[in-house]
Amino acid sequence: MINVLIVEDDFRIADIHEKFLREIDDVNIIGKALRASDAMEIIEKEQVDLLLLDIYIPDKLGTDLIHEIKKKHVDLDFIVITAANNTELLDTSLKSGAFYYLLKPVSISKFTDVIESYKKRRKSLKSSEFVDQKFIDDLIGNKSIERGTTSELLPKGVNPLTLNKVIRFMEELPNGITAEDMGLKLGASRTTARRYLEYLVSIGKVKAELEYGIVGRPERMYFSDSKR
Repeated sequence: MINVLIVEDDFRIADIHEKFLREIDDVNIIGKALRASDAMEIIEKEQVDLLLLDIYIPDKLGTDLIHEIKKKHVDLDFIVITAANNTELLDTSLKSGAFYYLLKPVSISKFTDVIESYKKRRKSLKSSEFVDQKFIDDLIGNKSIERGTTSELLPKGVNPLTLNKVIRFMEELPNGITAEDMGLKLGASRTTARRYLEYLVSIGKVKAELEYGIVGRPERMYFSDSKR
């Protein structure tokens, strides 16, 4: 059983994340904290394994809270769930030991995938005293739910935050999308959108098919692999 504390100052979002957690086996919700001070108080009193942490909380930046907690609770893990989409905070969070970095709004499928991956890594570490290279490779691979989002080196011109946006959009589009329409959703050019979509095709997260319009001209449509 994993004991989880939600640290989120928007009670509506906290309630949504609590609802998501209740759909996942072997998870015990310790509580919800609106402030860093509330989180610290709960951590001192309760056994907490995992924090779901927002970056922007009223009395302290989430990344600062991680450093403060780690001084006394080195085994406590973090998953950042935030609207903060700048590279500096992503980099700081990952260097501080965050297991994953999720951008709001988070779909239930993405949320569940990340929690299940965390559970798998935690179970693996507790199941074996000694490791070989395959064990290590599998374990590190589990940390990146989407290949190439954060822990792997991305191709030139592919930004991890934009890539996560494209992935989220694809999860919400069961009927597929063209590169041109994806560009409109991203506020970017068709060429930029195609670069991200084709990268996802190359790693098996998206499938591409040719479809014919009214005038008979083939058009490349992209579909989330989970929707096919």
